[in-house]
Amino acid sequence: MSDRDLAKAVAQSVQPLEDGPGRWDALLDLIGDARLVLLGEATHGTHEFYAARAEITRQLITVKDFDAVAVEADWPDALRASRYAQGASDDADAAAALGGFERFPRWMWRNADVLAFIEWLRTQNAGRAAEERVGFFGLDLYSLRASMDAVVRYLATVDPEAERRARARYACFDHVGEDPQRYGYATTFGLVEDCEREVLRQLAELTGNPDRYMRHDGFAAADELFYAQQNARVAANAEAYYRSMFGGRHESWNRRDSHMAETLETLMDHLTERRGRPAKIAVWAHNSHLGDARVTEMGESGELNLGQLVRQRFGMENARLIGFTTHAGTVTAASDWDAPAELKRVRESRPDSFERAFHDTGIPRFLLVTDQAPALRRERRLERAIGVIYLPESERVSHYFYAGIARQFDAVIHFDRTHALVPLDPSDLWKHGQEPEEMETYPSGI
Repeated sequence: MSDRDLAKAVAQSVQPLEDGPGRWDALLDLIGDARLVLLGEATHGTHEFYAARAEITRQLITVKDFDAVAVEADWPDALRASRYAQGASDDADAAAALGGFERFPRWMWRNADVLAFIEWLRTQNAGRAAEERVGFFGLDLYSLRASMDAVVRYLATVDPEAERRARARYACFDHVGEDPQRYGYATTFGLVEDCEREVLRQLAELTGNPDRYMRHDGFAAADELFYAQQNARVAANAEAYYRSMFGGRHESWNRRDSHMAETLETLMDHLTERRGRPAKIAVWAHNSHLGDARVTEMGESGELNLGQLVRQRFGMENARLIGFTTHAGTVTAASDWDAPAELKRVRESRPDSFERAFHDTGIPRFLLVTDQAPALRRERRLERAIGVIYLPESERVSHYFYAGIARQFDAVIHFDRTHALVPLDPSDLWKHGQEPEEMETYPSGI
């Protein structure tokens, strides 16, 4: 289909997003009784994506009785924020509760939009019984050391003998210090023995006979055991992930998204048992994790992702995959790993991309339910993905991939011009970044 015809077909199928009540009614209708709603983002640093996800999630919680939010973040860091949101921490405010997010990229979760959502969630939870409060949980696996430390601290309170066994097992990692990538390198190239057996034995001990740790009845004790079990699971999967990092991108990517799917499924089971009814969870992560990989260039190269696994495990009737796109604007991103966050301009989308077709509709903000755009289902075009690093000078290679967006997502939310989210700890580079008013003269991407 020609670019012009595609833009016309999309324009006839979308629902413009107007401010005010009812803005998300069509999306809520699409969600229906689905138990999992996966809300994406085309970048890790765009205010409109974060704000819209939070707004939609508020309605999922208040209108559709969703039980939790699961995000692309590490389990221990998100759990600290969750404890605050559920009224179970000593943190003075949400900014302090988000203090666990210390590693790069801090701005992904320490930003003004997440801060506002966590404060809202705390207020919402204050009116609920303790066992009905909504949590905020992490799906990722980078927290090898922090998760091992959390397991040891938990066992110190319930079983000192088990604590000593855990310390002995996790001591296997002491020779590589605090850097898990050093562990991955050393084991891959045979410099040290791996610790796979130790982390798996610790996970098996924590999950194999849970009654031994349940000296107190009630949901609080069950929650604490579950949190410790999940930290042990993170340690086991992180150990395998870091060993796979030097064996090829596809293997490490697949391990990470498989861990996310396993965590989500385990969290669903835990909350279902706790609630006495099927649990419902909203998921926040990048489009590249949440759109079905089977209809993308990623999938064709051997990568799977969370969206694909959710559809396969829970069925398409129980899951809704929602993608977000933008044409141009500003974004918070770095120029290299562990580099400071910058306020960067996003180039206008490529002429051969879905984003450009969406821009050419002339509609600044809209919801596209993909089943209502049959012409789009046959289209395969470039789609943009900006993560924590944005390299506009190599944008085609670094940030675009081919996809069938109408089969990748159940719906797409498009904001034509977007703005960088505001970090709670802005660097000098970010403070002196390109202001949105100056975007208009920025050249188009090629």
